[in-house]
Amino acid sequence: MNVFMYRKSMKGKDATDALFLFATEGILVVNDKGEITRINPSAEKLFQYSKEELIGKPVEVLVPHRLAHKHVTHRSNYSDTPRARTMGIGMELYGLKKDGTEFPLEISLSPYSNDEGKFIIAFIVDITQRKDAESKIKNYSIELEQQVKERTLILEEAIAELEKTKQNLNDALLKEKELNELKSRFVSMASHEFRTPLATIQSSLSLVKKYGELQEVTKQDKHISKIKSSINDLTDILNDFLSVSKLEEGKVENVPEHFNLKQFIQETINEIQPIAKTGQKIQYSYTGNEDICLDKKLLKHILFNLISNAIKFSDENMPIEIISSVDSSARISVKDKGVGIPTADQKHLFERFFRGQNVTHVQGTGLGLNIVAKYVELMNGYISVDSKENIGTTFTINFF
Repeated sequence: MNVFMYRKSMKGKDATDALFLFATEGILVVNDKGEITRINPSAEKLFQYSKEELIGKPVEVLVPHRLAHKHVTHRSNYSDTPRARTMGIGMELYGLKKDGTEFPLEISLSPYSNDEGKFIIAFIVDITQRKDAESKIKNYSIELEQQVKERTLILEEAIAELEKTKQNLNDALLKEKELNELKSRFVSMASHEFRTPLATIQSSLSLVKKYGELQEVTKQDKHISKIKSSINDLTDILNDFLSVSKLEEGKVENVPEHFNLKQFIQETINEIQPIAKTGQKIQYSYTGNEDICLDKKLLKHILFNLISNAIKFSDENMPIEIISSVDSSARISVKDKGVGIPTADQKHLFERFFRGQNVTHVQGTGLGLNIVAKYVELMNGYISVDSKENIGTTFTINFF
């Protein structure tokens, strides 16, 4: 061999060694007796062995004990008809680390021979993360299916309740002309507000299945979040409709009880904080006594509505402030630095179905503040608003 051919041969060998040593996949070389003859650093790290501990050992030392016997049979069958292929097609394969830990893997096999004999090269990939992602997606799908079933049942019950309310309204129309407008607005609002979230759920379900098949977990999680958000929107709309219905029928009662206001508001904040936008922090401060006597159910609805509005109509990273004070009377304020309310709109703010002219692009029924005002009135209190457009809004409730 001349010098040029020798150098060329050495360069080829160096490249082959580099591929073997620096490959991110684990690589094993096994002879026709099933003994490990060579192992690359990635495989050493994968199985937690040094090469000195494995060279000359049967490859079954890297196979879980419960599968080792079958592996010997599979290896023997492969040696009879060797060819390049993926190992265990349709099967779940596992490796065994030095510390006894099992992990899922994929293996590709390639036979070769030289003057020293017949060998098999095994390319090994740890698929633990993929399996975890598949399990997570499966759990998400199960959870989502359960939520859809639960929400569907709630929707059916709510729709049935709405049908009952509709019938009651039809009877009341003979006595009160105002209820005629209420009925038509209900139908119109429900038709409009239900369409968007239902369309989102339908399209996202198809995409969840598609991205699941493509194993694109991030995109699938994104659409799962959209579905959950749309389901919550539908629930909020139905709750508003049902609240108005119960108020009209006189079925809402004020049932005061003694409780710790500071603790109650903090628990409410903890419950609603997860729906806040990125960087939005709900800050709370209080003065005076902590004990108070109010209807907890109505107060929670009031706080949820006011804080949700503050979140909805404020940008990311903008704080929301809640202040409470109790002495001879009780006062609770919810303050944001959001879009604010135009002066011309403020006198209509608590009217049923009213939407401010600067928030018509934001989803809503126009019922929330009307319900809040009714609940505050039932609790012998009053609510006021102080707002400037593009500066922020403060709602203050006083109870006596």
